[in-house]
Amino acid sequence: MRIALCYPPIPSPKGTPLLSQNRQFQWFNRPTAIYPVVPASAATLLRAHGHEVLWLDGIARGMTPEAHWRALEAWRPDAVFLETKTPVVRFHWAWVRELKRRLPGCLAVMGGDHVTALPEETRREAPVDALLRGGDYDFALLGWAEGREAPVDLAALPRIDRALTRWRDYAFRNGNFLRTPGAYVMSARDCWHGRCAFCSWAALYPIYRVRPVGDVLDELEGLAALGAREVMDDAGSQPTGAWLRAFCEGLLSRGLHRRLRIDCNQRFGALTAEDYRLMRRAGYRMVLFGVESANQATLDRLGKGLTVAQAEEGARLASEAGLDVHVTLMFGYPWESAEEARRTAAFGRALLRRGHAASLQATWLVPYPGTPLFRELQASGGLLTEDWDAYDMRGPVMRCPLSEAETKALIAHAYRGHLQPAALLRQARRMAAHPAYLLKAARALLAHLRDFR
Repeated sequence: MRIALCYPPIPSPKGTPLLSQNRQFQWFNRPTAIYPVVPASAATLLRAHGHEVLWLDGIARGMTPEAHWRALEAWRPDAVFLETKTPVVRFHWAWVRELKRRLPGCLAVMGGDHVTALPEETRREAPVDALLRGGDYDFALLGWAEGREAPVDLAALPRIDRALTRWRDYAFRNGNFLRTPGAYVMSARDCWHGRCAFCSWAALYPIYRVRPVGDVLDELEGLAALGAREVMDDAGSQPTGAWLRAFCEGLLSRGLHRRLRIDCNQRFGALTAEDYRLMRRAGYRMVLFGVESANQATLDRLGKGLTVAQAEEGARLASEAGLDVHVTLMFGYPWESAEEARRTAAFGRALLRRGHAASLQATWLVPYPGTPLFRELQASGGLLTEDWDAYDMRGPVMRCPLSEAETKALIAHAYRGHLQPAALLRQARRMAAHPAYLLKAARALLAHLRDFR
């Protein structure tokens, strides 16, 4: 079978859609591309089983819609797979209808958190031939193509074909990377906590599964051979404990700590000062943590399994070990007062000022269908709209004590924490050896301020 994995261009005055393998959809004024590890694994797995595969990410390649259509029509696939999310699902419905007009015999397959949560809606709205529910698109797409159930075994996956999936399209326009070209891997699917009420990926990957340490190390050696200089492990939370210690020792024994910098997602409260120091020695550069709120009642309501004190202490320990700490904050909670929201912004700014965080990301809380938060708000009448186009972080979709203007002002205030004199001086010292990255970071900050104008 000839199967195309597509990300069609989505022209919009809002900017670039951050769609591929992204837990929280957002429009970015500054073009950004995230390498979609699981769809890339799907493409590799299909080819390994004898199928012909076309990787056609029109967003990452900056293609026009018509250029994307021309490339697809010239290749003439038997089937097309689309990964979708709530804010662009209407666009994808229309795109599938156009696909059927241009290529009448082509089959349309969709996957992602939105169609996992609301499959019947997509079946009503678009002439799809199959919906892949859950997050293991690689195994599910292979099983669909071959008319059988493919066993899900992460250890049995072939090494991702980086040439087939054009990894360099994603290697430079990404604010996570200090050193480029950068690449993405996933050591696990997806988060060992997996209980945050707002996270749609908890429904995609309800069971946490970990890849063998040796497999991940082999993949990193392959990426280093391709010329990658920094690697982001995009598992929702990288494994801890014995796995992490063995992984760090493997990085050291193979000399990968001299060739690569490693970034990962983690959770506060899970690692010790010794763990952070070992990670730093093994070549880790940046660790991303979800804080979300500086109000304990909110953290408890979200099911974060985290205290504010743990966040403060963890940020301090990681930064003192020499790691760049990146924290995420969210605003627009229906139950938080203006004072509580200001407390979160002040918390993030304090971490930057003290040097316990090198960067932060502030976003609007979005309750995606399929999450406990969405179900709670839908049942209580707390949603302002179920127009999915509005679920794009550009405005409120929940009833909230703060106005839209107040929330946007707080998000901008949190981002301007990077401009505090102590934070600026510390960043300048850190990036003295990487002036190009400092310029890139400044452009990213200005773009984020425009995102939430």
